[in-house]
Amino acid sequence: MKLFVGLGNPGPKYAGHRHNVGYMAVDRIAADHDFGGWRSKFQGQICDGRMGSGKIMLLKPETFMNESGRAVGEAQRFHKLAPEDVVVFHDEIDLAPGKMRVKQGGGHAGHKGLRSIDAHVGNNYQRVRIGVGHPGRKDAVPFHVLKDFSKADQAWLEDLLAGISDGAPFLAADDIDKFRNAATRRMAGSAEKADAASQRPTPVAASPADGDDRSALQKLLDRFRR
Repeated sequence: MKLFVGLGNPGPKYAGHRHNVGYMAVDRIAADHDFGGWRSKFQGQICDGRMGSGKIMLLKPETFMNESGRAVGEAQRFHKLAPEDVVVFHDEIDLAPGKMRVKQGGGHAGHKGLRSIDAHVGNNYQRVRIGVGHPGRKDAVPFHVLKDFSKADQAWLEDLLAGISDGAPFLAADDIDKFRNAATRRMAGSAEKADAASQRPTPVAASPADGDDRSALQKLLDRFRR
């Protein structure tokens, strides 16, 4: 069994924040791979499914980011999982928007969610680092990550989340190269979109339009804001 953890903060007001991209990743996996419905357990929301011959549990801690380790540790101990069986999806300011890296173990680099998980389960879990870009100044980081992705970000973000979901079965099977390749196929087409978005930190407001022209990702986020 593998435990896939998406980091974020609970509640509609946080749903579109860059800090919640881990939640978005596991929501996309659950939707694309026909996992069961979400339910409350382990101080968070969980749902179960299968990938290949293995069982996967998805977890969204509801302890708020700084205490994510409480929920992860409780789930890990209950299922008697090794740290290596835990995969954490999280935002990464040291990667450009639209970039993704996979890392086993290591430090938390100041990420408060990872710091909390380290304290509860050790640091030898796997991390899927999802780039959200750096605002350029250290004092601007909290405002940057606790702000919604812009409309200009939506195209590359949707491609990135789709790529992660495409590759999730390989991640579950510990085939990291195939996971990266599957994700890269989706993400390659969005590289220019991400570069353009990173040059436009303050997007122009969208003009009103008739009908519903929201992306699939935006529709998903809007559901959580209701």
